[in-house]
Amino acid sequence: MENMMGLLRIHVQRGVDLAIRDVVSSDPYIIIKMGKQKLKTRVVKKNLNPEWNDDLTLSISDPNLPVHLHVYDRDRFSFDDKMGDAVFEIGPFIEAVKMRVHGVPNDTIITRVQPSRQNCLSEESQIVVRDGKVVQNMVLRLRNVESGEVELQLHWIDIPGSKGL
Repeated sequence: MENMMGLLRIHVQRGVDLAIRDVVSSDPYIIIKMGKQKLKTRVVKKNLNPEWNDDLTLSISDPNLPVHLHVYDRDRFSFDDKMGDAVFEIGPFIEAVKMRVHGVPNDTIITRVQPSRQNCLSEESQIVVRDGKVVQNMVLRLRNVESGEVELQLHWIDIPGSKGL
């Protein structure tokens, strides 16, 4: 991929209080899209508070593109039902990675991203140093649905020979 800066690993931790789309539960999974890239978690059967712990990796060439997250309920004999969506920007995370923090103590907060009308954050998201790397934890409130949040963690992976940050 031309002009690739590196890789963004999105650790999809879990969903909280997701909407019921089957009789009493749902079989949720997540699709993450950025530009032309599309990635999918595994399906967790009959669970409104699923623990995915899936790692999805996007190639980043344009850090200004938003990341779209869509939650669906897997249906066997019909189209999968929508269970909400969210969007987030990686700009603040990329800026923190560019700082190249070395020798900084664990859990040092580099910056904080506040919830606003321009993002789907349900609470303050902190970008911190963990084991010498920059990570961002975020809780996204799902839109276009009666309830639900998704917890993610972002990690940056440098690629040897890439344009870099």
